[in-house]
Amino acid sequence: MNSGTGLGAGAGVILVAYLLGSIPFSYFVARRRGVDVRKVGSGNVGATNVMRSVGRGPGLLAFALDFLKGTAATVLALSVEREGPLPAIAAATAVVGHMYPVWLRFRGGKGVATGAGAFLPVVPAATVAGLVAFGLALAITRYVSVSSLVGCATLAAVAFFVRGPSAVAFAATAMALLVLWKHRGNLARIAQGTENRLGACPGKRRRTRS
Repeated sequence: MNSGTGLGAGAGVILVAYLLGSIPFSYFVARRRGVDVRKVGSGNVGATNVMRSVGRGPGLLAFALDFLKGTAATVLALSVEREGPLPAIAAATAVVGHMYPVWLRFRGGKGVATGAGAFLPVVPAATVAGLVAFGLALAITRYVSVSSLVGCATLAAVAFFVRGPSAVAFAATAMALLVLWKHRGNLARIAQGTENRLGACPGKRRRTRS
């Protein structure tokens, strides 16, 4: 935070960014269909699990809402501080909120959609590059987990290229590492050959590893 932003104001923005990020839209979208997304599919509170467990429409809605809450957190920070590290910190904090939401006993999603939305206002070129990389990796591998990691790594790498060593680039790298940590189980299942590819249709109520 720069000298023009009071410590209290900056802390307040970071708190709000966390609370915005922690809104469990995927849980709410699935719950409207009578499904507790924590108890079906992978148990992950994220758009992919909603799509597999409830349907494509609800999954896309969950993705959009998770994306927009990330954007809202960063735009709020930008309204308080245009220059300085606060927007980058708020973007990363929103991702942490999605991964560890206070409302669901800190059991959340993997942060990909929220991260894309959060970093779009501060590093749009890198975010678009990350989304393109995600799409290409998904078309090639049909693994959402691999595509998520490729997309986040691309976003972080391009952020360093276009911004240089900066708060935004370091925050994007921190996000990519957090996403990698959250996908450690998926990587283990890929190594074992048991990870579901996009298009696999596990039963809605049957608990599977996906």
